[in-house]
Amino acid sequence: MTRHRVRAERLIVLLLLSMPLLVAGCTPKNSARGVVDQFIQARYVAIDQKQVEALCTGLALDKIHEEIKLTEGQSIDQSTRKPIVHYSLQHQRDEPGRSAVTFLFKARIDVPDGGTFSKFWMITARKDGDAWKISNFSEYD
Repeated sequence: MTRHRVRAERLIVLLLLSMPLLVAGCTPKNSARGVVDQFIQARYVAIDQKQVEALCTGLALDKIHEEIKLTEGQSIDQSTRKPIVHYSLQHQRDEPGRSAVTFLFKARIDVPDGGTFSKFWMITARKDGDAWKISNFSEYD
């Protein structure tokens, strides 16, 4: 009986760990939420400014270009401590007249050997031709 219980607990843990991947996989990439999830993954998890740049337009793209200038010469590679990011949607506001959707997320960021902190992210996605792009983003404590 104990061995079956251990197997069941392992299965439950595996299912819980895979849930974010399943949920992310259910969101179409060419949707407002899909591009926002890609942006969060590229910006806050992978810390890949070039990937973030490809997802942005307008003011968001200007902000990314400024960050790229400010961080020039600082490499992000395999040795860089990358955070573990947990986030949840707090509010969503559709703006049909502007073909835009604004999302407010609450994030908990765990940095290995660097502590844990919380942030709020406000991210706006806008329809740009046939594709959704990030048009603005802000971070708050």
